[in-house]
Amino acid sequence: PRPPPPSMRNSATINHSTALVIVAIITTMAACSSILRPCYAFQVVRTTRLTSLRIGSYFSTSSSTQSASLVATKYNRQHHIQLLPHPHVRSFSSTHLHSSSSDDESNNEKTRILFLGTPDVAATSLKTLYEASQRPDSPYELVGVVTQPPKRRKRRGKEIASPVGLVAEELGLEVLCPEKARDKDFLDLLEEEVRPDLCVTAAYGQFLPKRFLATPKFGTLNIHPSLLPRWRGSSPVQRSLESGDNPVGVSVLFTVSKMDAGPIVSQQSHAIDANEQATTLLPTLFDIGTQALLEAIPKVIAGEITMDNAMEQDESLVVETNMIDAAEGQLFPERMSALECHNRIRGFSMWPGTFLYFQIGDDETPVKVKVVESKVLEETVDADDELTRMIVRGEKKKDGLRLICGDGSILEMNKVQPATRNVMDAKSFVNGLQGRTVVWLSGLDSDE
Repeated sequence: PRPPPPSMRNSATINHSTALVIVAIITTMAACSSILRPCYAFQVVRTTRLTSLRIGSYFSTSSSTQSASLVATKYNRQHHIQLLPHPHVRSFSSTHLHSSSSDDESNNEKTRILFLGTPDVAATSLKTLYEASQRPDSPYELVGVVTQPPKRRKRRGKEIASPVGLVAEELGLEVLCPEKARDKDFLDLLEEEVRPDLCVTAAYGQFLPKRFLATPKFGTLNIHPSLLPRWRGSSPVQRSLESGDNPVGVSVLFTVSKMDAGPIVSQQSHAIDANEQATTLLPTLFDIGTQALLEAIPKVIAGEITMDNAMEQDESLVVETNMIDAAEGQLFPERMSALECHNRIRGFSMWPGTFLYFQIGDDETPVKVKVVESKVLEETVDADDELTRMIVRGEKKKDGLRLICGDGSILEMNKVQPATRNVMDAKSFVNGLQGRTVVWLSGLDSDE
């Protein structure tokens, strides 16, 4: 038989049946003991040569807290047991999950809130919610955080915790990172150990099953950056900017099984500048939404706002957001107006970005150019095939590159990024041309 990998040559080798018995015993102990408490769901890891059952068992003892991952690896009919350290996931301590008799009475009365989120905007919301929970008169406390599992940003790089996970660690909050929110072990832990009274979600990124939603007695509140029922789904800010919405807004709503369809607790509109981009608008809306959430939580806890009396959404006004495809980033000036191009540039500023193809001088090789910042000029010209393909810079010092669209409207590109180059302003781009002309190319798809 093939020898075990180098990382496991010093591990104890046991037969198949014994390994399964050990796994079953440890699992039972972790689930039932008051000393060892599991804080992570099972994860099956498959590779081309071996199969592992990764038991994310992050144990908390009465004397110390140890984070470890127990891996039973099947390798040529033999099993090797190893304890592997996990650097990113804190364990839930028994003292935090269960109030002791020595706790202050006021602490026992506080509503237990569990926060779910993943990206930077959610991390900011978490900080704000935590600070509010630390006030002496706060009626609630944060008992933990749920976020997406750590990921490798590079193929062989280290696993990096999510922004929410990193902030939770800084704040000393307990963290759960289930692979899926529907995992039975995670839901068992939620019901038996965490026992939240209220859950708060902010860009968590996973569907929450009915069993999860039934756990907190006050329900689950979600921050959604759109004026619901317009733009239900995963990319509301991007689609609202692409469509030219103004004002935009944010909603705080109860979460139900149907995506973003729950009754609305609070809603705030926000007027924006014609050139505002998703990169800056998304954090702004989450800041507004977090403040609205803080105002709503005491009313939800007091029973003033419930699922029954919150505002139902008008299903006749629903607009769904489609998942953004990278190919949508290409601009087609021959069939798009300057305003349509500009709005897509604003909406896709975070991802995937927007681009078109230039021909520079006599070189027939298309150059892919990303458009970073733009605006729409008030003047228009008569559309002419030869005229509209020429790109020139305006006469004034701060003018950008002017692209005339097929309908005669003019898009001014103030910052661009040619392939393999850094972002540059229009003046720097023109200086690099050394007198060569530039035209935009039509009818050229990104996969050509």
